[in-house]
Amino acid sequence: MHAVARLRAERLARSLKPFVARGSRIERCPRCRVAPAYCLCPWTPHVATQAGMCLVMHDIEALKPTNTGWLIADVVPDTFAYGWSRVDVDARLEALLADPQWQPYVVFPGEYAEPGRVVEAVEPQPGKRPLFILLDATWTEARKMFRKSPYLDHLPVLSLQPEQLSRYRLRRSTRAEHLCTAEVAALCLELSGDSAAAEALGDHFELFTEHYLAAKHHRGVNPDDALHRRLRER
Repeated sequence: MHAVARLRAERLARSLKPFVARGSRIERCPRCRVAPAYCLCPWTPHVATQAGMCLVMHDIEALKPTNTGWLIADVVPDTFAYGWSRVDVDARLEALLADPQWQPYVVFPGEYAEPGRVVEAVEPQPGKRPLFILLDATWTEARKMFRKSPYLDHLPVLSLQPEQLSRYRLRRSTRAEHLCTAEVAALCLELSGDSAAAEALGDHFELFTEHYLAAKHHRGVNPDDALHRRLRER
């Protein structure tokens, strides 16, 4: 069970009533969250990475079947996931941020941070691995999380300049330039030199989207197309 699956289980255990997401009454594979007939588990890639990912997730984000932070945890071995709270900080998150093996970066648009904190590249440091902190939420929620997380205020802010618009077709931002969490993670992996993992995560994201929408609209998928073949070979 990866970090996002564990966070989901913890969140469900605290729930006083069942969480009902759109489409939640559909039977789903517990591993990939897609209808069993469209299960993408046989194509899930596993790639070693230098970088780690830390997902700080808004309250119900881990419960949503369309959440793409789950895809990051599928691909990146060192993925950590914690729930966000305005008043309480998970002690495990604090310990992770203090771990000397990591160089944390808060990934967020630089226009929302003090100029002195903003960087646009990953700067290698001897004995440290990059740890990308992603605020996994809607755009409105993420801005609130960024403002109200003082334990992140001392960390550099990695401001990405993506040239591509989001290809995410499951949940859309009102602004096309906003990328989903998995797309942001793939860009971070590129910056850290984890190109193979960035490509694998991009393919995994595309496959999840294809299978999810095929299940929703009751249409077939081609397991022998180029995307499936690439993932089968990883």
